[in-house]
Amino acid sequence: MRTLATAPPDIKPASPDYTQGPRQCLHVEELGRTWLLNRTGDLEAIWENMSREEFGEDERMPYWAELWPASLLLCRWLARNQELVRGRFCLDVGCGLGLTGIVGQSLGAKVVGMDHQWPAVYFSRENAALNGVAQPLWTQMDWCAPAFKPKSFDFMWGGDIVYETRFYHPLTKLFKEYLAPGGRIWLAEPRRSVSRPVWERLAEDGFGVQKLFTEPVPVEGYHVTVNLWELTLGE
Repeated sequence: MRTLATAPPDIKPASPDYTQGPRQCLHVEELGRTWLLNRTGDLEAIWENMSREEFGEDERMPYWAELWPASLLLCRWLARNQELVRGRFCLDVGCGLGLTGIVGQSLGAKVVGMDHQWPAVYFSRENAALNGVAQPLWTQMDWCAPAFKPKSFDFMWGGDIVYETRFYHPLTKLFKEYLAPGGRIWLAEPRRSVSRPVWERLAEDGFGVQKLFTEPVPVEGYHVTVNLWELTLGE
């Protein structure tokens, strides 16, 4: 049996605790079924109540509370490739509300969902139970300081996680250290001209980079154009 973690991460509830209080339940129509996702019922309060200490030097924004179009495209991709991921160790990087991790687990993958923020981990676990899916291993963990065994994951994926330059080095270090030989990384992101240099830089830094396809994703009455990229590493 493969051991993934070197040490359990510290888990500290956020203050204020957004896991308590009223819920809002999202109904997501994908893959021929309705996925239910609970989140805090007062999103405005998250922003209004953020103290300078919570915002922090690394500006950890509460992106976990949103459902991003990139995550929906990843769900479709996982469903199309369920034979690849079934029985494989997979890492959902920045799991948010847990949808891609839940879908991956439902397809037979052995998913670890990680997020820096505790409410994301809490709601991901709640949402897996809500959808009747066996629990992935959810963990509160910073991608700047991961605690996995090297080369643990056959596949990694993330939805809209390379949107800021400061995330580049921590993420590429994570990919290089924890992707198993022959593994693949799938990154979905809305089509943005500002992101183009990222893919060129990844290629310069030794990754095989391929844009798999571009697809419109419906969100609240309009469509967002999302790209799906695949990264690989040489042996």
